[in-house]
Amino acid sequence: MTGPEDVAREGNEYAFRDDRGQDWMLSWHPPEPPPEGTRHGSGGICFTPDGSVVLVRQSGPEWEFPAGRPEGDEDWRATLVREVLEEACAVVQDATLLGYSRGVCLSGPEEGLVLIRSLWRAEVVLNPWAPRHETTARRTVAPDDAAEQVRLGERHITRRWLREALAARGLA
Repeated sequence: MTGPEDVAREGNEYAFRDDRGQDWMLSWHPPEPPPEGTRHGSGGICFTPDGSVVLVRQSGPEWEFPAGRPEGDEDWRATLVREVLEEACAVVQDATLLGYSRGVCLSGPEEGLVLIRSLWRAEVVLNPWAPRHETTARRTVAPDDAAEQVRLGERHITRRWLREALAARGLA
């Protein structure tokens, strides 16, 4: 069970160390306008018609929500649609922008970089599993189990994203 202190609040920053040992300060931002920084992609908490949440796995044992970086001049939503199709073999039927995460790299090779990621709730239809890119597995879980199953990264941001997605679907 998570308490309110485990969920990102607007205006608060949360320290995070990435897999490469770089230190970041992350924050949650409302859907409009996007915060200042470099567009770094989109991610979706994806719900199937039966209400399950889609998780994907790349190399390693950790599960995550489908997400990725933009290609060319894609907008936020186009990046989401393409990444969900590529990573989860799922077609986005509807999507709601829930907010943005903003990360400022404090130390390491990317020091000073400011990255923005759009965070969505998406209704999807699963296609047959036929991975073509970096994703090695897909599974669905009950919404209540998603936080326990997924790699949290910076937990405050991920829990806020999940709370917003469940609320947008009428489950919170």
